[in-house]
Amino acid sequence: MRRPNHTVVTMLLVASALVADGCARRRAASVPLPPQPPPPFEQPSAAPIPPPPPRASQPIVDNQPTSSALAPDELAGRNLEDLNRDNPLKPAYFLLDSAELDDAARTIVAANADVLKRYPQWMITIEGHCDERGTTEYNLALGERRAMAAKSYLQSLGIAADRLRTVSYGDEYPFDRNHSEDAWSLNRRAHFVISAK
Repeated sequence: MRRPNHTVVTMLLVASALVADGCARRRAASVPLPPQPPPPFEQPSAAPIPPPPPRASQPIVDNQPTSSALAPDELAGRNLEDLNRDNPLKPAYFLLDSAELDDAARTIVAANADVLKRYPQWMITIEGHCDERGTTEYNLALGERRAMAAKSYLQSLGIAADRLRTVSYGDEYPFDRNHSEDAWSLNRRAHFVISAK
C-alpha cells in the first residue's frame, strides 16, 4: 500500500479549514441582530418651554435715576462718616444775596431727592452757607433762607418734612477760604449732610 504524500495531506487540511471557516462566517452573517430600541416617545407640547428665571446674582434693573456713581448696595453698607466723606448728596449753589433756587440748583436738589427716595431711612441736615461778605447777622439769616428753600423744594418732590432738618452757618464754614469771586460762589450753598440712617 502506498503512503499518502505529506504535501497533499497538508493541502487537504488547509482547504478543509478554509471551507469550515467560510461556512462559520456565513452562518454568523446570517444570524439576525437584535432589534434597536425605538426612540423615546415625546409628547408634543402646546406651548414653548419658558426660559429659566434669572439667577439671584444677576442685578435687578432699576429705572429710577440716581445722581450717585455708587451702587445702592455700596451706599447701604456704609457708615455715616464714610457716606458724608463721599457724599452722594451734592450741594446746591446760590447767586449773590439770593435764597432762590435757579434751574441748576433745582436740578441738583431733584437728583438728591432721587437718592433720598432710594434710602427712606436716611435723615438729613440741610446747612445754609454764605460767602464772607455781609454782617454775621445778615449771613446767618440768608443761610437759613437758603436751607429752607432747599428743604421746601425737597418736600415738593415727595421727601417727608420729618426727614429734613435745617441749620444756618452763615460764613463760618466756607468750602474755599480764598477771597475771590470763584471762592465766594462755592461758599454760597445749601449743603446736604446725612445725619442718621
